Amino acid sequence: MITMPARTPRRRAAATRRTPLLLDRAATKRRLADDTYDVVVIGGGITGAYAVLDAAARGLRAALVEKDDFASGTSSKSSKMVHGGLRYIEQGNVNLVRHSLLERHRFRKNAPHLVHRLPFLFPILEKEGIFDARLAKGFEGLLWTYDLVGGWRIGKLHQRLTVPEVLAQAPTLRAENLKGGLMYFDARTDDARLVLTLVRTAAALGATVLNGAAAEALLVHNGKAAGARITADGDHIDVRARAVVNATGVWADQVDAMADEGHRPQVRPAKGVHIVVPWDKVRINCTVTVPIPGRARRATCTRWGNSVVLGTTDEDYQGSVDDVHCTREEMNFLLEGANTAFEGRLTPDDVVGSIGGLRPLVGGKEGATLDMRRDHHITVGATGMVTVTGGKLTTSRHMGELVIDKVMTVLDRKGASRTAKLPLLGGAGYDAEAVAASGGIAAHLGERYGTEARFVGDLIADDPALAEPIVAGLPYTKAEVVYAARAEMARSVDDVLSRRLRARLFARDASADAAAAVGALLGRELNLTEAEVDRSVSAYLEAVRHEKTVLLEGAAA
Repeated sequence: MITMPARTPRRRAAATRRTPLLLDRAATKRRLADDTYDVVVIGGGITGAYAVLDAAARGLRAALVEKDDFASGTSSKSSKMVHGGLRYIEQGNVNLVRHSLLERHRFRKNAPHLVHRLPFLFPILEKEGIFDARLAKGFEGLLWTYDLVGGWRIGKLHQRLTVPEVLAQAPTLRAENLKGGLMYFDARTDDARLVLTLVRTAAALGATVLNGAAAEALLVHNGKAAGARITADGDHIDVRARAVVNATGVWADQVDAMADEGHRPQVRPAKGVHIVVPWDKVRINCTVTVPIPGRARRATCTRWGNSVVLGTTDEDYQGSVDDVHCTREEMNFLLEGANTAFEGRLTPDDVVGSIGGLRPLVGGKEGATLDMRRDHHITVGATGMVTVTGGKLTTSRHMGELVIDKVMTVLDRKGASRTAKLPLLGGAGYDAEAVAASGGIAAHLGERYGTEARFVGDLIADDPALAEPIVAGLPYTKAEVVYAARAEMARSVDDVLSRRLRARLFARDASADAAAAVGALLGRELNLTEAEVDRSVSAYLEAVRHEKTVLLEGAAA
């Protein structure tokens, strides 16, 4: 279908800047202390990010505070899929799938540099598969339903593949029981960069955003939520606001308890883990769904550049929500699934990175977390604080819209959401195919920054030494570290290597080797003392050591 270009492309113009958006930490803290906001959002994950963007887009004076770093919790440790969820059809939740696929389409329109189409392959095996040839016909019915309720918007319908076609996509797949395959299409994203881009887009529309800002108490006036008391860099700041949103995910009960000492916990954390292995150990060109021996759960193996991400688990979690890692048992579980499906033999020594995250599900303790619905829940407490829990990355835009609808009720104001067709920074005018065809550093920067890649390129033009790689074996440049410090509120080595660059996930040990160089660049950009740089580097190295200890030695997380 061909559509005529917009006569007045105001939305695209608002998302395209001539100069980079530089976020100054000191100035941000002064604004938080001096201004009074319509709404302050507590929590800088995907839901809080879209809530503050929705508020700013409606013209509200909005602020967001995050105790650690943007996306440092669940939102940088997801499956990185923007999808409808085939298994929700199996659970009978077709409406969630229909809505998720519409939101997937909006993500691909609004952030084409960050959300990319991804093929999913289901091998049909004679035995020891997810389903045999007989059951494949029934499963194909689910794929038709998926396509018809919204999957078609991605531009491709599902396909039935022959054995040679399957092996062309996954040449190391064990072929002795292979009878063919089914392929359908979804999308993926770098979840941490998506959250960061949402936050930056909100800032471009006038929102005040700050990481490293822990909410320690709720401000209450005449029995109503009136802001939050935060601590940032040792400074105590009262952020005054007419409405408060609690979008802290698995920490939501802790924030709710600030407003109501008798609050009963509602969140049931479900743990999901992923591990990363080198691509040449598996050699797949898409996402391949494989069975886990003795389990009903399916695992996915997804190519990401020169790496393959294996995931995920879905289990109840009882430990500290501030210290979540993939354990040796969970790693072995995923390796077993991959080794059953593929030739060769993956071992723990092949694992170059891992993540463990918690889904903030809402519900009772009965039943398996895998079977729980992923619907979101939005409540307004006695103080008027709006709390949002549950949901999933794909529907985060709509969740943010509904949250601010509640805020508008609290404020007794009117105004519709504007985010359904709002391009994110770097997304307006971005042509993914054209940039990919250009290759080289332009393609690398393009799929991370979109049209704003030129600002990183300007840094390299001013100082060619910044074109040098910062992490051995990965395409990230020194210029990206400088840009993270100037424009993306990176405060530490961990902020850069774990979330701005994702090097910790895809090359954990190589990222540790680069920590000192990253620290030196941050020190120069942020005017840090030598002692501050040393602490940042040491903290990162200790975090990596702890992650490896839990993963390889079976220590408790």
